[in-house]
Formats: sequence, C-alpha cells, structure tokens
Amino acid sequence: MGDTIETNGGKSSDAATLALLALGWLLGDGERASRLLALTGMTADDLRQGATNPRILAEFIRYLEGHEADLVAAADAIGATAVQLVNARIELERQT
Repeated sequence: MGDTIETNGGKSSDAATLALLALGWLLGDGERASRLLALTGMTADDLRQGATNPRILAEFIRYLEGHEADLVAAADAIGATAVQLVNARIELERQT
C-alpha cells in the first residue's frame, strides 16, 4: 500500500495502518469522537466507509494536526511520532 514507516517500537506500518490506529485512538475517547463528528459533519457510517479511502484517512490525520496536543497524544498512544503521522498523511495524499 505504499512506503512503510518505522515506528518507535521497531514495527513497520504503512501509512493507512498508522492513520487507522490514530483514528481508533481518536474514536476511543467520547469527547474527541463527538468533536470529530461535529466539526466534519461525518456520521459513523461515513467513518466506516472512509476507512478504506486514502483521501479520507489523510484527512483524519490532518484533523489531528489541527490540534497539536491530540496529534502528539495519538502518536504516543500508537507507538509512533507526530512526524511519522504527518508523513503518513503525505503518503496517503500521494495515493489519491
């Protein structure tokens, strides 16, 4: 699916996997999930359908980039860095 991106734990993940992990982290918190849905206008069905779309996955990471504390927290939670998430977004955007 694209270039692999090395995480802190030594595991390699592709950009889509990092985006999905970050999305899972985001949706795991009720307040953050509600904010995502409210600000994007997306529904739960939209999220499910978008989970296979590189453009939508890139937008999830871009959403996190809009609030650096969430970007850093998501990266920490999934064993990556904020830079790796940004690079994953760039890779996903290349795929569209």
